[in-house]
Formats: sequence, structure tokens, C-alpha cells
Amino acid sequence: MPQVLVRDLVKTYRIKERGPGLLGALRGVVAPRHREVRALASVSFTVERGELLGFIGPNGAGKSTTIKILSGILLPTSGDVEVAGVSPFQDRKRHVARLGVVFGQRTQLWWDLPVSDGFQLLREIYRVPRARFERSRDELVAVLRLEPLLRQPVRQLSLGQRMRAEIAAALLHEPELLFLDEPTIGLDAPSKLAVREVIRRLNRERGVTVILTTHDMQDIEALAERVIVIGHGRVLADSPFRDLRDTILRERRLVLDFAGGAPELVEAELRVLSREGSSLVLGFDPARTNAPALIARLSAAHPLLDVRIERPAIEEVISRLYDLHGAVEA
Repeated sequence: MPQVLVRDLVKTYRIKERGPGLLGALRGVVAPRHREVRALASVSFTVERGELLGFIGPNGAGKSTTIKILSGILLPTSGDVEVAGVSPFQDRKRHVARLGVVFGQRTQLWWDLPVSDGFQLLREIYRVPRARFERSRDELVAVLRLEPLLRQPVRQLSLGQRMRAEIAAALLHEPELLFLDEPTIGLDAPSKLAVREVIRRLNRERGVTVILTTHDMQDIEALAERVIVIGHGRVLADSPFRDLRDTILRERRLVLDFAGGAPELVEAELRVLSREGSSLVLGFDPARTNAPALIARLSAAHPLLDVRIERPAIEEVISRLYDLHGAVEA
């Protein structure tokens, strides 16, 4: 049985409408009008134990609403949700005891307390036996390099330090499932790499199921084995990351650095993407073009200093998918 089961999930909100100007505001008080906004429209998917899932979409797509329903924070309008055989809303205490959540813009640690005191309070909240807590804490402190931070108040930590402490806090009770919402937002490059490595190790070594929600496509490319793309409250794509890339934008980029200026090329199978000085970037379909033969032909006709083949950036792939489905509002 899947660890996470979501079937025909719908969530609608009633929003009060206000007319323009003072008269519109007064009418809104005397005779309020409402309209329904559908945040989720029949969303269905499953997540197996031990998966590392990227859950992505543009702003307003329904990502956060889905995560809040899975966390038990929001009630759906209709549909079925089970996490490890438990309803997140009907058996909330049992559910949250097996769940870890990290929101990039919020803290679960106490702002004015040292990190170590915050960890102790979480032990009490989750009723973790002392020996189990100390084993988990010591392991997380070592992996996340938190030893120098334990006696500092949370408010004195940098954003990167706080995010490492937040991840440890979410894992102290050894959850089976971890929700990460923008875990690397605002972090510098070394901190991003450290956080990604911790997530990867947790998933591979501990078997923790991870659902990662982020706008940082490099996080998705570095971590996710499977991607669900959501837009306008609907699932637009659900596939292994590699398949998504090949299906949406299978084009390759041929980057050529010439000994002289970049020549004018007339090749029906090639698309000139950019030209700068002696460098030329060409697009081609690998299913229709033999790349080694193409490179041999070009190098025979023009002196080359360097040649490389690249895939389109993941940002391009996801942007193309959004465009295909009209997922981004104008």
C-alpha cells in the first residue's frame, strides 16, 4: 500500500468580494458578496515509502494547499487522503507523531531560546524516550555540523544555520515522512549544498520519504527521483524526472567555440540559439540527428577549439511545461 494516497482531492475557498471605491466597500459591509476559488480540482497521486518526490508548480498552483492538507492543517472540501493508513484530520495526533515538516519561512524552534533547549522542548512535545532522543540528536548534530550552534539563541543564527537547525528539529522524533517547503530559500551556495546532502542521506540511509516543494529547480534536479507538476489546482505531469525532461524538451544544445569568428551555418536540422564572438550554441533533436556525425562534419569544415553537448536547463523544461498548459497567469 502506498505511504501517501491522494484521490480526487478538491479544496475551495469562499472569498469576500469588494467593489471599487468607498461605495463598493460600504456595499460589501451591508450586503457582502462572495465568490468561490478552487485551489485544488480533483488532484490524485500516490507516494511509495522511501521515495524522494519533487512537488512543483507556479505561485497559486495549489502546492501549499496540498501540503497543508497532507499535514492535517487544512480540511479538504472533498476527496480522500491517507498517510500511512491514517487520515491526517481524523487521527491528527497519531499522524503528526510520524511526520516532520520544515517550512523555509517559518520556525518551529523558540526564537529566544538556545537551539539545544528548543530540541529538549520538542522531545517533551513528541514524548520521545530520552535514550532514543539523545541518539537521534547526537547523530543529527554531527551530520548537520550543529555543535557550535547549540548554545546560541535561534535569533542569533544566520539563515543557513537556522535551516540546518530546523531540519534537525523536524527529525528528532525520527519521522517516517518529511515535508520540505522551500528548505534552501535564501541560502548561500555552501549552505544549499549542505542541506541537499543531508536530505539525500536521510532518504537513502534512513529510508525517510521526502516530499520537496520548491521554486529552486536546482534542488529538484539534485534531489528528486520523481516530479509532480501542479498548475491551476490540477496535476499537469507525474513522472520520473528524466522522463519528464525527455518528454517536454528533449532538445540538446551543441556549444561550439571556433578558432576564428563563428561561421554562418546552414543546417536544416539545427537551430541557432545564440551567437557571441567565436562561440555558437545550436539546438538539435537527438532522435533525428546523429551527434557524433554532426560534430565530425562541423569540425572538418571549421577549426574548433572546444565542443560540448548540454541538456536544456531544468528551468527551461518546467517553463515549457507551464506554457503548454497555460499554468502561469499573464
